[in-house]
Amino acid sequence: MKIAVIGNGKTGSEVVKLLSEPTIYDIDNPVKVSELQQADAAIIFVPGTAVAEILPIVMEAKIPAIWGSTGFDWPKNIDQQLQQQQSKWVIAANFSLSMHLVRHCLNELKLAKKLLDTPKFHIEETHHTHKKDAPSGTAIAWQQWLDIACDIHSKREGDIKGIHKLMLQTADETITLQHEVHNRAIFAKGAIWAANYLVNNIQKPGLYSFAALVDKYIIEQKHATN
Repeated sequence: MKIAVIGNGKTGSEVVKLLSEPTIYDIDNPVKVSELQQADAAIIFVPGTAVAEILPIVMEAKIPAIWGSTGFDWPKNIDQQLQQQQSKWVIAANFSLSMHLVRHCLNELKLAKKLLDTPKFHIEETHHTHKKDAPSGTAIAWQQWLDIACDIHSKREGDIKGIHKLMLQTADETITLQHEVHNRAIFAKGAIWAANYLVNNIQKPGLYSFAALVDKYIIEQKHATN
């Protein structure tokens, strides 16, 4: 499969390392619609501030796209736009496949509100100093998966690739759930997996979450083993 990579920063460069002969677009080689249309899919890791400029180009190219950009307010009607032009995209703040094991854990931990006496929840996230948005998209996703309002504390230190921690406290105990990234390759691997799955296994046009693709795959694997 021919994949175009837009953005070769910290994560985009990891995507490039894992692909054979990718087409790379960056500041020195701006993306063009006619060239992008030659690819089977695009994987995009650009800052949120650059999305507005690239979005109409990718939209016009009408190819499957995997977006890992955060800190951008996506148009509310983007799903409708994609369906009208028969395109399919995946947008996610975090392309770690293992993060969705965390998602299932958070879905269970929210039961603490019913089981425990006045539990308090707190999320901490730490990233490298060059990350612009705070809180991180992943921390916001954790809060959404937990489905309980809680404080989020953000730190920006050195070249930390990503640490997310949930603390659940009561007067009698503390439960801590932590996910730490050691190598940005996990995001690149997840984005490439999403691109392949989107192209080969998703027929209906529109906007998809990475979580939806992972859950669909898990269900398929369970059925295959039954």
